This record gives sequence, C-alpha cells and structure tokens, in this order.
Amino acid sequence: MAERIGIYPGTFDPITLGHADIIRRGSKLVDKLIIGVTTNPSKNPMFSNEERFAMVKREIAGMGLDNVEVVGFNALLVKFAQKMGANVLIRGLRAVADFEYEYQMAGMNQQLDDDIETVFLMADVSLQPIASRLVKEIALFGGDIAPFVSPEVCGDVIVRVEENGRLGDY
Repeated sequence: MAERIGIYPGTFDPITLGHADIIRRGSKLVDKLIIGVTTNPSKNPMFSNEERFAMVKREIAGMGLDNVEVVGFNALLVKFAQKMGANVLIRGLRAVADFEYEYQMAGMNQQLDDDIETVFLMADVSLQPIASRLVKEIALFGGDIAPFVSPEVCGDVIVRVEENGRLGDY
C-alpha cells in the first residue's frame, strides 16, 4: 500500500489551538502530515512568512508528533501537493460558512487532480469559534487571547501588537 501523505495548508497567522487540534487529529490519519505554511494574498498578515513558519515549527516541536513536517510554500495548493507526493488534503471546519468555501475549494482541487482527496475534520466543539482573524482583532483591541492560542503564540502576538500599537479607546 502506498504511503499516505497529507497536507494541512494554511496561513497560520497566528497558529491557534484550533489549528493544533486539527494537526493532532490529522496526523493520525496519514503516515506523514505536511503543514504547508502559505501566503493568502487576500489576507493582511500580522506576521511575515518567515515568522509564521518559525511559529508553526516551534508549536509542532512541542506537540511530540514524529510524522509531522512544516514546509513553507507559495504556489497553487494542488501543485504543492503533487510536488510533495501528497494524496490527501486535510481541511478544518468550524461552521457552515467554512463548509461552503471549503466545499467549493475541494471541487476545484478535484478538477485539477482527482488523485488527491480532501478530508474535512470538524474542530473540537470547544475550539470551533476560534479564528486567527478574530484572535488578531481581540489582541489589537487589548483583549485576552490566552484561551485561544498557546502561551508562546500569545507572547508573540502581544509583542507584535505592542510594536504596531493597539486600537481603540480603552
């Protein structure tokens, strides 16, 4: 039987406990899981590509998963998957709104390469509301993001907010 290589792609800006949950669970479904740290041109990142890559690598090292590797990429996901020899794309879902977008992406990816399967994993119920975009927004307005990210990532975000300045009156 061929080795099952999966890719869990994302911008991870920043990596959240929800991402970590999907990584832990996704790593059980494949022989090798590649965390693909990429750039999304439609998003305004808080961290550079290099910073996000290092952050994800640090978080993965702390998880003790021996079949997970972190790779940066800036290409069409299907092309990256082909280059890595992957046959599975792992996508996390939080809510119905995620499903509609992910369903469309899975269909397009299937049109590009029908040998690569997309597997959807629902985030743990306690982690479903967490989104990187919301974590950044809460931090920018001085809110507590500790329940949503690891202590190390929390520190990274706080430092970045202090460098760039908080928003709001309070």
